Amino acid sequence: MMAATGIVTRFAPSPTGYLHLGHALSALLAWRAAREAGGRFLLRIEDIDLARCRREFAPAIEEDLAWLGIDWDGPVRVQSEHFAEYAATLDALRGQRLLYPCFCTRAEIAAAAPHGPEAPYPATCKHLDPHAAADRIAAGTAHAWRLHMDRATAGRALSFCEHGQRRACDPMPFGDVVLARKDTPASYHLCVTLDDTAQGVTLVTRGEDLLPVTAIHRLLQDLMGWPEPAYAHHRLLVDAGGQRLAKREGAPAIRALREAGLSPKSVRTRAGMPD
Repeated sequence: MMAATGIVTRFAPSPTGYLHLGHALSALLAWRAAREAGGRFLLRIEDIDLARCRREFAPAIEEDLAWLGIDWDGPVRVQSEHFAEYAATLDALRGQRLLYPCFCTRAEIAAAAPHGPEAPYPATCKHLDPHAAADRIAAGTAHAWRLHMDRATAGRALSFCEHGQRRACDPMPFGDVVLARKDTPASYHLCVTLDDTAQGVTLVTRGEDLLPVTAIHRLLQDLMGWPEPAYAHHRLLVDAGGQRLAKREGAPAIRALREAGLSPKSVRTRAGMPD
């Protein structure tokens, strides 16, 4: 296990709206883990999805965190400023013959999936002739880049440390995941693993909804020879109907709670993190 003073945690929201109580819980858990251990807490803005992210929400995120009493160490890392790093990683994986281009549309994938739209990609483009694929790319045909999961996992036994306990994991059920989309230079999976490495994150604190995809992140770390952080997935806040708090579902924003006259202490308590 890492020494306590070596702990580096992070909070990495996307600027697609204002922070809500679920974000507050995640940020507070990571911040307190670092501060109580004498470590470092970092802030990262995950704005790689240029279609959904809005520049004006980034400063609002910083304002809300500061109002909650959360401070961070060093400069804020902004994903959209690091496209070259993501591209270099994609090039490295292509050099290992671990990526292949996919020309399928979402509708075509959904129609071909044997078990519905959530099933793994049916590998339609996996065995295309490389020269024909290269010609389509040169002609400007829109495409994504998928991980060749069979090759990537061959001979690898993966695991990760969750709350101090070693757990085996298997990325194979996810199929050939996308690492670069037609409309986004790199996927969440690629960016988050590279960013955590670049920032020296040693403890990834995030919602339990992301626990399953840790298998994909561990695979990418292993393929690239990146350090393995420890993980601490936490509970999700839900509304009265049992639905997790989410921006798209209209979860009350911290900004709105501020404007309603609530104190930082009361908002922290509502988030499940009393002083």
